[in-house]
Amino acid sequence: MTPGRGRIYFPAPAPHIAGMKDPAPNLAEIEDIARRALAHLPEAFRQAARDVALIVAEWPPDHILDEMEIDDPLDLTGLYEGIPLTEKSSFDQPLGPDTVWLFRAPILAEWRDRGDVSLHQLVTHVVVHEFAHHLGWSDADIATIDRWWE
Repeated sequence: MTPGRGRIYFPAPAPHIAGMKDPAPNLAEIEDIARRALAHLPEAFRQAARDVALIVAEWPPDHILDEMEIDDPLDLTGLYEGIPLTEKSSFDQPLGPDTVWLFRAPILAEWRDRGDVSLHQLVTHVVVHEFAHHLGWSDADIATIDRWWE
């Protein structure tokens, strides 16, 4: 369980999820889908994404949920941590690489609950959304071209 959140942690490979015939994809399979999505970005975006670490975790870490004041870890499918390219300066002293996080359990829960998109589509959406933040796009900017929730 994630500390303090009351959520069950399923190590990979995961058991069946209600409503699914096959076992849920494990962390490596989610990462593979994400890396394929990155490989299909236009060259300029792929180039910008090369210096960003990609981490696929089961659940969002508690420190991230606390910083973002998120009570339900299922509400966070992905996160960009870093300084957007539009704000970077040669004077910045990074503590580590910019990072895109994908959270497997919340992604699988959304996929199951939606029922109208493939897992590949959902993971690709989350990847593109988070890498758009790296490029300097806000959630409002992304929403003008991506009406995903409708």
